[in-house]
Amino acid sequence: MVPKMIQAIKCFMLDMDGTFYLGDHLLPGALNFMDYLAKNNLDYLFLTNNSSKNRGMYTEKIRRLGFNVDGSRIFTSGEATTIFLRKNSKFQRIFLLGTEALENDFSQAGFELVREKPDAVVLGFDTTLTYEKIWKVCDFIRDGLPYFATHPDFNCPTEKGFMPDIGSFIALIEASTGRKPDVIIGKPSRHIVDAVVEKTGYQLNEIAMIGDRLYTDIALGKAGIATILVLSGETKPEDLEKSEFKADIVVNDLADLLRKMEK
Repeated sequence: MVPKMIQAIKCFMLDMDGTFYLGDHLLPGALNFMDYLAKNNLDYLFLTNNSSKNRGMYTEKIRRLGFNVDGSRIFTSGEATTIFLRKNSKFQRIFLLGTEALENDFSQAGFELVREKPDAVVLGFDTTLTYEKIWKVCDFIRDGLPYFATHPDFNCPTEKGFMPDIGSFIALIEASTGRKPDVIIGKPSRHIVDAVVEKTGYQLNEIAMIGDRLYTDIALGKAGIATILVLSGETKPEDLEKSEFKADIVVNDLADLLRKMEK
């Protein structure tokens, strides 16, 4: 039985990696779930912490996998970070650890990306990371520059297992500098929920997060939204008892969730 709070949802936020797809394959129930939302006039937004790619890249990938998504339905932690910095700071010169895609997001948002004398440091999911980059960012952070991170995920799920994500970089930087990020913008931060409310116009009790990570997706419940955990990605059943974060509903995958919702 689906809890009443889930029955009242008007907008479902879907994680991507480990929830909607894994690698280059859609996960069970992905397309059928989207059909159900369309038939029942329910809204959705793809919400991902992975800042190594931008909206256009995700749009292209999801379309290639078989779902014709509109780019406006995709919101990344990288984009959310540019919005946060524009609204809450006067920083213009940014030292960014990120891929070319994230660099493009920041440049298009009006920031100047620099290697020397930055106003602030931003840590993204940089799959092009080099020792020189990590050394330089540690020097800046150790000197006291404002330090932001796009998201806190420790691992990124792939078809072959997991690849180290930004949370691992944060731990490395803290070991070297003694500092954690001043602000982390992506899930489970309230900052990204506020951005979604502003973007969609829905109230908190009309929004649900569907995701595979307890400490990011399900932890968003503390912001006042409903949460649905899928066991198709990072989280395993044995992790549930140990976690402080509890989902309103736990399902195997989107196919399992759809069966429950249709009942």
